Amino acid sequence: MLGQILFIVWRESVEALLVVGILYAWLRTHPGMERGLRYLWGGALAGVAGAIGLGWAILWFSSFFAGDAQDYFQMAMVLVAAGLIVQMVFWMRRKGRDFQHGLETGLQRSAETANWVGIFTLVALAVMREGSETVIFLYGLGLAERGLGLVQFLVTAGAGFLLAGATFWMLQYGGRRLSWRVFFRLSEGVLLLLAAALLVTGLEKMEGFGWLPSLKDQVWNSAWLLDDSERMGAIVASLTGYRAQPSLLILLMYGLYWGIIAGFMRLSRPVKRSQSIQERVLRTRS
Repeated sequence: MLGQILFIVWRESVEALLVVGILYAWLRTHPGMERGLRYLWGGALAGVAGAIGLGWAILWFSSFFAGDAQDYFQMAMVLVAAGLIVQMVFWMRRKGRDFQHGLETGLQRSAETANWVGIFTLVALAVMREGSETVIFLYGLGLAERGLGLVQFLVTAGAGFLLAGATFWMLQYGGRRLSWRVFFRLSEGVLLLLAAALLVTGLEKMEGFGWLPSLKDQVWNSAWLLDDSERMGAIVASLTGYRAQPSLLILLMYGLYWGIIAGFMRLSRPVKRSQSIQERVLRTRS
């Protein structure tokens, strides 16, 4: 659980910092845009506040459910989070090449007309998008369950933010050692594994509700090798969807998931945007 939270906060925070970094670099390199920087930071804070507000709204809304209804709501959020992770990965692969250009174009339009509110809104929406995804992912991971204390969550999330800041600095100023391309490829792989883990959790809940047949309760038992009820096994299970005693339904759906992912990967165009983003940001900062 804590490892999942750390990874999600780290990855989404890096993306949010990338958005702010691109817009900050553009404003700094264009004369007369000093006023826009104030709206940039104001929009970033508004985006963070909006994401926090969404988190509060989800928790408030879920409080109206009791008993089985609460379980159904959490199951739905698990599946929604899995779907959003997959959608986000392929959206970045498809749109990532024009990611910086789109942000800069919107910023330039607002700057040319002195539309400072437009700059504020652009930044707020960009940051809120990343923050909102983080909120939904964390809820889908089971943040609302009583097993995780507030202090544990805050410490883990704080570590994720600090790690994101350090990662962003390395990517910005140490590109020869670690490139944006490598970062996105590695993190995409982990995100897809995490989505698979969420899918398995949702399917198990549906099996428990009697909505889906297990087909066969236990295909094998690999607990002797890696027990998913113990510490190391639980970590692997939470990050990959591994089960020591999987049902046939879980195995079939897990295989189907990766088959669909592999198909989309083949259809997606080769993406070279991560390196170009890094190069352009570094060039505008130099």
